[in-house]
Amino acid sequence: KGVDRNFDDFWALKDISFDIMKGKVTGIIGRNGSGKTTLLNIIVGVLSPTQGTISLNGRVLGLFSLGIGFQDELSGRENIFLNGALLGASRKEIEDKLSSIIGFSELGDFIDMPLGSYSQGMRLRLAFSIIANLDFDVLVLDEVLAVGDTLFQNKCFERLMDFRRSQKTLIMTTQSMDLIERLCDEAALLDHGHLIYKGEPLECVNRY
Repeated sequence: KGVDRNFDDFWALKDISFDIMKGKVTGIIGRNGSGKTTLLNIIVGVLSPTQGTISLNGRVLGLFSLGIGFQDELSGRENIFLNGALLGASRKEIEDKLSSIIGFSELGDFIDMPLGSYSQGMRLRLAFSIIANLDFDVLVLDEVLAVGDTLFQNKCFERLMDFRRSQKTLIMTTQSMDLIERLCDEAALLDHGHLIYKGEPLECVNRY
């Protein structure tokens, strides 16, 4: 026997409006279910807003799950070309950046071994190394900065600082409030799909 259920409309995001200026690092924080990932998906064009508009200038790269599209039977080198293509990079761009990607990953001879033989930490190294060496104007990162061991995490942080110094626009979510304070120029706090605050990172963290 069927069961009738009445569902109310659920808005993942509601009445949100703000600008992100070129060259700024913006952190998006909030509890699980606050709408952070939905917002980033709209920014990169994976989702379309039910209402309202979004305007972007420049090439946008989005990284929501490190290593999305990786194939275990392919080598690390082959997966660089596959993953890079999924991120929108041309084969020539990947070929030009190949040595930098491999060097950053610190995988050595493992780069020509099947990905299925990699540890999770090695897979994360390779995935971040690809995104860290491609060209972009806006980089969107969703909870992907806890990469590998502490030394490699520090290396990733330094690469993000390089992006900041070169006036790249970064938009990121993270549960690390320390990262928000150290890296971001501004931060936004979401709660149940509503924008509660946008401004100074420390003030945003304190409100959270």
